[in-house]
Amino acid sequence: MAIIKKFRIKSFKSTNNIIEFRNVSLSYGNRLILDNISFEINEGQIFGMLGPNGVGKSTIFNLITGLITPKNGKILINGYDTTSFPIYLRTKKFKVGYVPQYGGYFNDLTLYENLKAISEIIITDKNLRFERINYVISKFELDNLKEIKAKHLSGGQKRKLVLALALLSEPKVLLLDEPFAALDVLTIKMLQEIIVNLQQEHRITICICDHQARDLLACVDIAMILSNCKIVAKDTPSNLVKNIHAKNAYFGDSFRIN
Repeated sequence: MAIIKKFRIKSFKSTNNIIEFRNVSLSYGNRLILDNISFEINEGQIFGMLGPNGVGKSTIFNLITGLITPKNGKILINGYDTTSFPIYLRTKKFKVGYVPQYGGYFNDLTLYENLKAISEIIITDKNLRFERINYVISKFELDNLKEIKAKHLSGGQKRKLVLALALLSEPKVLLLDEPFAALDVLTIKMLQEIIVNLQQEHRITICICDHQARDLLACVDIAMILSNCKIVAKDTPSNLVKNIHAKNAYFGDSFRIN
């Protein structure tokens, strides 16, 4: 997994915050999910989130996209307070893209028909629409899969399709929910390389949450650990696995990156 990090380019990365949570709290009924959390994601960064089931990782994605609003606190994107902004405005104005763990495509449409259908919604210029479709097909090497229905694609091919759909709108921020779940080792490595290449070539800010800790830590710049409604640690992968709070809350004593 260390091979992925060999190809990282860090010189262009900005210290400007593109996502910022300020004292955000959220509850579902009487159940507290996030308790006064604050953190930043820098422009051009690959940022990871780890933690036990139900700790609030997907909730943070929903807060960023505007699917839900916090009980308290503010969510800033590019310095703007977007806490009350609707989903479409965050997508259109701030170029936030989301890749869900499940679905995200039309089962009974071919791969090409999926790309065409989504492009017709988000790209008004017809010439640009076909240019973007051809670009993502080429980038993800999908040409030989164009006429196959999405439901017949393999797990890795479906992940490629959903990433391609997300890239049609040229996002500045890309949220990946459990991208490595239920995939074989070679497919995971392929996705890690795609993620790092997206950062290098397009300077997209990428945020990943996953339970596959080693796979996530192999391709992020910074990761944070969530536990008991709080952020217990945030650091580079090599420092994070040594952090006593991260060990106690998530990794345990025997966890190693390699």
